[in-house]
Amino acid sequence: HFHYVMVGGTVFGFLGGLHYWWPKMTGKMYDEGTARVAWFLVFVGFNVTFLSQFVMGSQGMPRRYYDYLDQFQPLHMASSGGAYILGLGFIIMAWMFAKSLLSGAKAPANPWGSAGYEWMTTTPPHPHNFETTPVMTRGPYDYHLCTEKELWDGFEEDFKPSKKA
Repeated sequence: HFHYVMVGGTVFGFLGGLHYWWPKMTGKMYDEGTARVAWFLVFVGFNVTFLSQFVMGSQGMPRRYYDYLDQFQPLHMASSGGAYILGLGFIIMAWMFAKSLLSGAKAPANPWGSAGYEWMTTTPPHPHNFETTPVMTRGPYDYHLCTEKELWDGFEEDFKPSKKA
């Protein structure tokens, strides 16, 4: 269960945060289709890798042995295959982020339509974030109550999101 906690809780949380903050950190958008493929591969690879290890452990396979019983060979093969899928997902993700840095489209100020302070500054942010102190008129989870005018009032036209595809 250690790997499920550490990878599932920590690494997936980190990757989610990286994807969420990438446009704000770099000023560039990544390809969302590629991100979805990479996420799918990482998710499937992770679960195939470690779920098969759960099953082996429940069937009595000891840890840290040089040689395992033949009965565990199919599950070891599944775990190894899952690790390759997991690695492929990470490689695709790294390639996607590198491509974004080199040739990604300019990120709008608020690509996710969020109502939080962090998205009310330019992308990437200026050294002191805001020219003037922003005024929050809604709670952080009241997305459905925010109008586009409330979110973008006072922004230069360059920083307003475009509805064009």
